[in-house]
Amino acid sequence: MTDARRTPRNDRVAAHHLDPDLIGDRTPVTGHAARVAVSVVDLLRTPDGPRDRQLLAGDQVRVLEDRNGLSLVQAEKDGYVGYLPSGSLAPPRVATHRISARSSHAYEAADFKSGDRISLSAGSLICIERTEGKFAETEHGFVPLQHLSPLQDQPDDPVSVAEMLTGTPYLWGGNSAWGIDCSGLVQIACHACGIACPGDSDQQQAELGFDLAPDTPPERGDLLFWKGHVAWVSEPGRLLHANVHHMAVAYEPLDAAVTRIMDQGDGPVLSHKRLQR
Repeated sequence: MTDARRTPRNDRVAAHHLDPDLIGDRTPVTGHAARVAVSVVDLLRTPDGPRDRQLLAGDQVRVLEDRNGLSLVQAEKDGYVGYLPSGSLAPPRVATHRISARSSHAYEAADFKSGDRISLSAGSLICIERTEGKFAETEHGFVPLQHLSPLQDQPDDPVSVAEMLTGTPYLWGGNSAWGIDCSGLVQIACHACGIACPGDSDQQQAELGFDLAPDTPPERGDLLFWKGHVAWVSEPGRLLHANVHHMAVAYEPLDAAVTRIMDQGDGPVLSHKRLQR
């Protein structure tokens, strides 16, 4: 069955590479490449609909339609399709580094006392133009070098990335250091480690890692899935997840979480998965 979240089309246009049955009477389009030029932007299900996910500064997209100030786009990082303000986009540019701190600022000058222009979340992608002292000059301004990592320098422990976001407020569909949900926490950690990862928990359950037998002892880096929820195993007997119970990214004893989630009517653990290493 076609997943509408990753099918690049609306009622008027469709990506030209889709099956003719999916294009139907829509206008086939190739679209054009662009990137997110703001700190964070909501990816909307429909032009006036709810947020499904978010995109960060530097995320690459393909624009399929620009209409009434909104662009229909497909995100390069996970194939997610949605609408965002056309003014949040700029021409594509090859990134060289990512924000590897929880968050950072871009300053007007290579001076921490200068004015800050924009806040940048962990996972944001930028291109360094030059360095000056302890700062890197980018299109957004000067970013502290301590907060940057070359794209090729990838950590090998996604949980360590997720732990950096402990305490981040819960936000449905959130993908940033200012608000994040369960699947956003999994995705930002996986992408930092170079692991391809879709946007929503049901997609992650279907596509990430391999299934383990129900009696397999959990290890750090394993993922547990419920209906509509996912959590990292930070260590045997302990979870790290963005959850509504805490309204934040928080640690929780595994057994207590399983009991609580069952008691609140969300059912048992559906899947225990381990990432390929």
